[in-house]
Amino acid sequence: MAAKKVDALQKKSQGNIVCFRNLKERVDEAIALFSDKEARDKILMEPYEVYVDEFNAAVMELLKITPTPSAVDRLESEDDMLAFVQAFRNLIRIKNVLTTFNEFSNDDLALDPQRFEDFKSKYLDIHDRVKSDQDTEPKASILDEVDFELELIRRDNINVAYILALLGSIAAAGDDEEAVADAASRQKAVLDILGSEERLRSKRELIEEFVASYLPGLQSEDETKNAFWAFWTRKRAEAFEELCQDEGLDADAFSALITAYQFSNKEPLTDEIMAAIKTPPGIVKRRPTARRILSKMVDYIETFDEQLGDLEAA
Repeated sequence: MAAKKVDALQKKSQGNIVCFRNLKERVDEAIALFSDKEARDKILMEPYEVYVDEFNAAVMELLKITPTPSAVDRLESEDDMLAFVQAFRNLIRIKNVLTTFNEFSNDDLALDPQRFEDFKSKYLDIHDRVKSDQDTEPKASILDEVDFELELIRRDNINVAYILALLGSIAAAGDDEEAVADAASRQKAVLDILGSEERLRSKRELIEEFVASYLPGLQSEDETKNAFWAFWTRKRAEAFEELCQDEGLDADAFSALITAYQFSNKEPLTDEIMAAIKTPPGIVKRRPTARRILSKMVDYIETFDEQLGDLEAA
């Protein structure tokens, strides 16, 4: 139990101490005893206004690098991209502190919520590009060692079921002029979420396809849920079949590998992956082939099986 508590505390970047009464001196003593004497300056938070000023100053620094979210796409050098990543990561850190205050209001910030989400989407684009380059290109990059601190921007309540509920409300809104205009606005908001939520980005293309091809003909939340579940199940089966075909995998054996990985969270051994291939490669190609198949398997699981929430047909 103690280990779990320590682990939970390590993952928590900030929090509120609601009331000290007359205990400040003892708190300072405890902090000094269990860390260093200067630690109270790090643990006891500054007033809310201090972090607002820090955030707004950090926004000005960000805008010097890239004045708009779309300008991020035009950053030419890795040094410029690194500067953007570091500047926006600093904004995320400060905003996470700000949101712990009861008086927090977006109105106090020099960057409105939508532009913050737009910049966050570009930040995640760079993360995805770096991750992809690391998998496919041996070339070194100054971005390879950057910690994007994705745990700072993850929200457990945002999952596919949440997105589907939003889509269902759009479908059920009606077809009068006002409802159609509102639906268009909400649909854009949903698509923005897909771009700014790191754990949903692998699903974005599929959900956008569903929105474009199926949502206009749906009339209720239950109808939307059933249609999406049928769409998702079909796409999952197609992706599985394509993966097996591309890599020459036995479907039953590969399915067993996926099940074992999801149950144990342990990567399969090279020999286990080779056993799932109908015609295994020679000894020289065994390891790179196994790594490639493992990477595809993990991507498949992340896309179709993770962050679904309470998602099933009605």
